Amino acid sequence: MSTARTRARVATALAGLLVAALSATPATASPAADPTARHQPTPPHVVGTQTVPAYSYADAIRESVWVQTRADSDGDGVRDRVAVDLVRPREAAAAGVRVPVIMDASPYYLCCGRGNESELKTYDSAGVIAKAPLFYDNYFVPRGYAFAAVDLAGTARSTGCEDVGGPAEVDSATAVVDWLNGRARAYDADGRPVSAAWSTGRVGMIGKSWDGSVANGAAATGVPGLATIVPISAISSWYDYMRYNGVLRTTDYPGYLHSYVNGRGDDACADVLARLRADSAEETGDRNGFWAQRDYRPSAGRVRASVFMAHGLNDLNVTTNQFARWWQELAEQGVPRKLWLYQAGHEDPFDVRRGAWVSALHRWFDYWLQGLRNGVMDEPRVDLETAPGTWTTQRDWPAPGARNVRVALGAGDGVTGTLGGRGARPGREQAYVDESLTEAELVAEPGAATAGRLVFLSGTLTAPLRISGSPSVRLRIRVDRPTTELTARLVDYGTAERIRYDSSEGVRTLDTESCWGASTDVDDACYRDTEEITGVSDHAVLTRGWLDAAHHRSLRFRTPLRPDRWYTVTVPLNAYDAVLPAGHVLGLVLGQSDPEFTEADDRDATVRVDLGRSELVLPVAGRTGLPTVTVAPPVVTEPAQPSSARTAPRTRQVP
Repeated sequence: MSTARTRARVATALAGLLVAALSATPATASPAADPTARHQPTPPHVVGTQTVPAYSYADAIRESVWVQTRADSDGDGVRDRVAVDLVRPREAAAAGVRVPVIMDASPYYLCCGRGNESELKTYDSAGVIAKAPLFYDNYFVPRGYAFAAVDLAGTARSTGCEDVGGPAEVDSATAVVDWLNGRARAYDADGRPVSAAWSTGRVGMIGKSWDGSVANGAAATGVPGLATIVPISAISSWYDYMRYNGVLRTTDYPGYLHSYVNGRGDDACADVLARLRADSAEETGDRNGFWAQRDYRPSAGRVRASVFMAHGLNDLNVTTNQFARWWQELAEQGVPRKLWLYQAGHEDPFDVRRGAWVSALHRWFDYWLQGLRNGVMDEPRVDLETAPGTWTTQRDWPAPGARNVRVALGAGDGVTGTLGGRGARPGREQAYVDESLTEAELVAEPGAATAGRLVFLSGTLTAPLRISGSPSVRLRIRVDRPTTELTARLVDYGTAERIRYDSSEGVRTLDTESCWGASTDVDDACYRDTEEITGVSDHAVLTRGWLDAAHHRSLRFRTPLRPDRWYTVTVPLNAYDAVLPAGHVLGLVLGQSDPEFTEADDRDATVRVDLGRSELVLPVAGRTGLPTVTVAPPVVTEPAQPSSARTAPRTRQVP
């Protein structure tokens, strides 16, 4: 027998052993059920405890299939089919080596683009995927992964209708996971059935913003085979995205988002659009069944996947309570998890800390999808950017040892109140009238008398103050209208170099490029480099909170306020993490209607606050005391926060 023929037979036998070994690996197994474990052949893309480029990206199999979901969201009597564009290693398929899947399910692939450079999908003359946005396929396919780019129902090449965070949207993703595990059907462009026998069944979902929100929703179903998710700047409750505790963020938000990504004809989804507008209770701001259906947090107990979150601490689009509340729910359920927090706004960590992010993502997927014991779960759980370009790690979030400290409000000099110390006696009142101030007007010159706000300042800090968690303001109020919007802001008064997230989310795109993976003539792995935008300012708004006062008892219904009664209300602020240096001053600023961030019809109210029965609840790690005011309040002359042109809700941000 010739040497060539002998080698061929050995290769065939090896491929058969690989098929048998990998077929026996259960789709929902833990990393211990490792396809590279002892007594099993090691595939060529695994060296030690990591995957390495072993397969040709240029020769990868590229195919487009349509997965049948359980939903009929457009009501045409036919189940929706979602388009799935796949890139997977050809050599692995030829050898019978099954591979796990990294999946990004998105509504943006043809309408709007993904990533910092707004990349779109492109197709060859046969309608097969030629270019998939982002670096995931370029980097991971040569390392023994498949990549799946999924068009959500009603978008791009999928049928059905986009229901904005609802069941049809989530079903778009879970149906693909089912197909990759042999539990659902898929078809090619000619209607022929297509199987995913090449898949190990282990799936990792990733995506920024809306894409990451779908990953959260899919994980909350407990779909078997979804081994991990990486939600970046993602939504965990759509009510909290579009309503700030009963206050509208902007009008017709669900309808706007549906229309923004709709890939169907005008008539195909008219009924769905009408239901979105009717069921979202815009006239009241109530949290009803429509919103409960789009809240993934109560289903944290069903999550089987590990979770690697990333979020900008200054994200004004998808605010930080989205990650913080989801993180807490998952922690209570013991879900394996990891977190990156950074100073930028609505950004992907690929454009904040690129090399470290790619490395972290690689190790995370190797562990959870390939089963490689690389120690990633033995490392600190949290990576945190504490100042521009300065990173640290800690074992959890909020910072270990953080606790809620009740901070009293004092009357001060009658113009500027105080934070800390004994505070005012019960019954000491201050009033303010709704003036619809901009954020810059609210927080500037805290020592000046400005109608429409109340300001409270600590003394000059004698030691650094670490805030880590979700603050809130508990107010005892009397209002001369049935309701009003109540707003609160924590402000760091003191000169420092800070991320200018009012400018392109705090990140600047450079002229240079770096490459992350292999390329083809039509799909390169090179992306323009980025850097953080910083500037010296004399103050910064740390976090914000809003409440419709008539929703103080429940978000499910309104309780109009009577002008002859006092009410105790709590204004939750978005989660934050910061260290205020010694020499700075912490400020609390109260306002009412907030035209840059929200849209409220109830204006012109006068609010009386009983200072002695009101307080700031501050999550503090380490030293807890706030010195009382002993020096003149700081003078702020330069607004450091986004202008109304940046944050006006009428621009209708998209997740």
